[in-house]
Amino acid sequence: MQHRLSRIVTRSGDAGQTGLADGQRLSKSAPRVQALGDVDELNAQIGLILCEPLPDDVRALLLQVQHRLFDLGGELALPGQPVLDEAAVAALDAALEHHNAALPPLREFILPGGSRSAALAHVARTVARRAERTVVALHEAEPLRDAPRLYLNRLSDLLFVLARVLNRANLDGLAGDDVYWRRG
Repeated sequence: MQHRLSRIVTRSGDAGQTGLADGQRLSKSAPRVQALGDVDELNAQIGLILCEPLPDDVRALLLQVQHRLFDLGGELALPGQPVLDEAAVAALDAALEHHNAALPPLREFILPGGSRSAALAHVARTVARRAERTVVALHEAEPLRDAPRLYLNRLSDLLFVLARVLNRANLDGLAGDDVYWRRG
């Protein structure tokens, strides 16, 4: 494998621009760069969840998600080049169905919280929603394929479901449940 990054400090962004994978230079405030940053932040948030005790299947799923988010970032960094495939969206749909089937139905809204790992999943969910909004904004300026938007939408749903799963996992020695909203 060749070296992809030989230098980390290039100083090429000092003037407020950054380079895409195709060599194009954009302002760091450009919608595409915003979307790239939000997807990168989401990947980092998932990395933080992975530092916690997790059920093996959740850990494997989140590791796979990190790889697909890197693919999504690649697609954003290479305009016009499809990288994230529809199978990635289908994998999230299958994971949603699997994990949601084991949960009791919600009869009330829940607050972000419960166990530490669940709270981190809720934070990642909000970052996924922001990433989805920036990808939608980019799509309004420059049409994109559907897969990136669909992936982020499904992923935010999955992170909500996984937060509920993690509240019940009891891996930190504390039996947990969702934190239910109480009106008034």
